[in-house]
Amino acid sequence: MLISPALTKAFNTQIGNEFGASLQYLSIAAYFYQRNLTLLARIFEKQADEEKVHAQKFIKYIQDTRGGLHIPAIAAPKPTFDSAEEALQAALNWELDVTRQITALMDLAMKESDYLAQSFLQWFVDEQLEEVVKMERLLAVVKQSGEKNLLMVEAYLVHIEKVD
Repeated sequence: MLISPALTKAFNTQIGNEFGASLQYLSIAAYFYQRNLTLLARIFEKQADEEKVHAQKFIKYIQDTRGGLHIPAIAAPKPTFDSAEEALQAALNWELDVTRQITALMDLAMKESDYLAQSFLQWFVDEQLEEVVKMERLLAVVKQSGEKNLLMVEAYLVHIEKVD
């Protein structure tokens, strides 16, 4: 086995966290679809897909290192939001939580001198900076626009797509 029991357990927990994030982002996407804010909804659909891929990366790593795979139960996502700002704040909070989770995994890998796990986790560390910045920026744009001007947020997203 190329992974310790402690890291295997922690990685299995993270698989559940990543699948949970995927479900939460689908719930946020549904909120925006219900409000006919299609571009915001698509952002969160894409984010849900990314989180599923993250879970699959952990699954593959556990399989490759011959650890025991045990996907945990996943809590139901928050089903409704009172505002776009609340939905975006939930997304940002989730990404900040995931950042703490990934950091704790890296700390454990370092404590165990597991260089394979550290190398694997470095991608997630880098990814979390991108994810947090994305949610912070989106939340800031929604706050600046206000709940009554969310169509301006959609227009902003169209503009950003053309620039990227």
